[in-house]
Amino acid sequence: MAHSRTVIFAALAGNTAIAVTKFAAAILTGSSAMMSEAIHSVVDTGNQLLLLNGLRRAAKDPTERHPLGYGLQLYFYTFVVAVLIFGVGAVVSVLHGIERIRNPEPIENAWVNYAVLAFGVIFEGAVWIVALKSFNTERAGRGWVEAVKSSKDPTVFTVLFEDTAALLGLLVALLGVFFSQTLNMPVLDGVASVGVGLILGFTAFFLAAESQSLLTGEAAAPHTRTEIKAIADAQPGVARVNELLTMHFGPSDILVALSLDFDDAMPAGEVERTVSRIEKAIKSAHPDVTRIFIEAQSFEGHWGSDVEERASELSN
Repeated sequence: MAHSRTVIFAALAGNTAIAVTKFAAAILTGSSAMMSEAIHSVVDTGNQLLLLNGLRRAAKDPTERHPLGYGLQLYFYTFVVAVLIFGVGAVVSVLHGIERIRNPEPIENAWVNYAVLAFGVIFEGAVWIVALKSFNTERAGRGWVEAVKSSKDPTVFTVLFEDTAALLGLLVALLGVFFSQTLNMPVLDGVASVGVGLILGFTAFFLAAESQSLLTGEAAAPHTRTEIKAIADAQPGVARVNELLTMHFGPSDILVALSLDFDDAMPAGEVERTVSRIEKAIKSAHPDVTRIFIEAQSFEGHWGSDVEERASELSN
């Protein structure tokens, strides 16, 4: 998780500096688009603090009340980040922009906006590059959408998409300031503010969809499940794998539940030793597997009334 913290700290430092500068520029120039950008940076700064808190809480040791640990805390805080981007960033920016469209005012000292926006592009771009490098390492040649959907570490792609939205917002704000000045149409400054809000809204929706999927319990990657099943199947005395269930409690915290049908002739002691070998082999092949529960039960006993349907599925 060290690379996640590096990306978050880089984003936190950049957004804090940018937020202060944007607010000063917004107050000095009266630009609605710049005020929306300042709000955006404040929200992003708060989001990085929430992600860091999520990482800290997820690392807590299991307790009697939470015997499986606190790994899901990270996914919860990622979802909160998405809600804040929408509720604070997007909605406030859109409302602020609508108010400026209704009551347009000319921008004063526009050069300040240009200087701050250029400053913002440099800082946001630097953070974006750090997040992109980390994300490219994680996605290992897969497509962007596929990598995000299969990723179990939301911190990196959250920062990446936040900063992508930030760069797009800076571009929209720059265009709003430029055209409102060039065309002498102050209303375009308000339109740009609404545009920033819409960008944030889309980003929030995407992040919320991904984080809620993780929060409600995603299975391990297909290749991981296949390899775990193969390890169990390969053990002498295992007649078949009745069922394999996996769930991520964190990026590097997978729970595995196996129901195995053992050879009826196996002594109880040998069943126990086989279970131990399976657990050791799975954890050796997949260090992210932290908990394994193995049930010894006949195929018929496990599936009950659904046994014929299940047997038909396995034979196809």
